[in-house]
Amino acid sequence: MTDIQPDGRGAAAAMEQALGEAGLAPTGTDAEGRPCVHYISAHGTGTKENDSIETRAVKRVFGELAPSIPMSSIKSMMGHLIAAAGAVELITSAMAIKHGMVPPTRNLHHPDPDLDLDYVPNEARPAQVDVALSNNFGFGGQNDTLVISRFED
Repeated sequence: MTDIQPDGRGAAAAMEQALGEAGLAPTGTDAEGRPCVHYISAHGTGTKENDSIETRAVKRVFGELAPSIPMSSIKSMMGHLIAAAGAVELITSAMAIKHGMVPPTRNLHHPDPDLDLDYVPNEARPAQVDVALSNNFGFGGQNDTLVISRFED
């Protein structure tokens, strides 16, 4: 049993805390007018319950900016790596920053109409990613979010 909060409160709290520690305002924009986060590596298990909760949490945190932030799940390509999922997804986020390419959510052909964010369906997308957020939500209601950014010399 995952014991997650249906309103996304726990997941939202993890994102808000990580953004706060990174000195980022969730509803703020960068110098180019983009949201402060340029990519979200979703926990994205592909289940209605988990994906709808994560969608609600992202909307709760980013408000009206949420639909403009690309968000994808590599679990669609690799399956759920359980304890290793967070590490692999963080590496994927770092590679999105390095290569300017957002990974897709594979096999997303008929999205649930209630899940209405930009899930980067089926094809990787070029994007200038300077800040990425990686979500991992585990059993027992454990929520973890990491924020990484491009290194500026």
